[in-house]
Order: sequence, then C-alpha cells, then structure tokens
Amino acid sequence: MADVVFREMQEEYLDAVRDIYLHYVFHTTATFHSRPLTREDMREIVFFENEKYKTFVIFREEELCGYVLLTQHKKREAYDTTAEVTVYLKPGCIGVGLGSLGLQHLEEYARKQGIHVLVATICGENEKSIRLVERNGYFRCAHYKEVGLKFGQYLDIVGYQKILA
Repeated sequence: MADVVFREMQEEYLDAVRDIYLHYVFHTTATFHSRPLTREDMREIVFFENEKYKTFVIFREEELCGYVLLTQHKKREAYDTTAEVTVYLKPGCIGVGLGSLGLQHLEEYARKQGIHVLVATICGENEKSIRLVERNGYFRCAHYKEVGLKFGQYLDIVGYQKILA
C-alpha cells in the first residue's frame, strides 16, 4: 500500500485518536477501559517520556485510519529489551492490511531501539487481533482466564510474543 504513511503522534491528532479508542471502550472488549477517557487520560496513553517508546498514527490517502503504540512492558531494567505492541484502527479501516503494516512499522522501529522481544496482550474473544498477530509471526505464550470484567462478563486475556532477529 503505497498510499499509507506513518506519522509520529502529535498533539493535533489527539482528538481523532481518542475518538478511535472510545469506540473500542464503549462497543468492544478490545480494551478493558469501560469509562470515557478525557483528553488528559488519552495523552498519558499515547505520549511517553522515554523516546524509546512511541505512538504512530496511520494515514491512508490523508485519512487518519488508526494508530499503533510501542510501549514499555515493565518498569524494571531487566525488561528494557522487551516492549508491548498495540494496534487500534477505525472501524471502516479494518481488514485492508493496515494492522499488518502497523505491526511491521513498530517492529522496524523497535529494532532500531534495541528491542529484542515484542509482546501483545489481547482479550481472548478478540479474534481479529489474534489473527492479526498470528499472521505476523507472533505465537501464543500465555492465557489468563477471567481476569477482566466488562459488559457483565468475565474475560480472558491471551499473551503473544515475537522474538525479533
């Protein structure tokens, strides 16, 4: 897809990114947030003090279609070469390859940052995200049962990882 561009997250994209995220908060179990997030809440999710971690917005033909995050896995030094990946796409932009392009972009950036392992934490019923990471070489390494409660149901999370060469 030659018409896809990744841009580093900027303040001017915050409302659009928040709108995408709020769709998942209110209508899906893709995130375990269940309340509306303020702009400040969203700012804390997508901006990082450590330059190693970044959020990138995805543009296709100048439309902001989603965003991807490379975030800290844990706040202990031994985890410094491990990071978490996250992908959120506008509902109308799913199923056209943007998720895979987003993961590939994060992997390239992660390698430049000295990251060795990428992890993804996904709600067990989120089949689209599970297929996305599996298609991109991630393998399941964990399954935690009934650890989240949203929409009156207990939810599992599954962990995936990819070791970068």
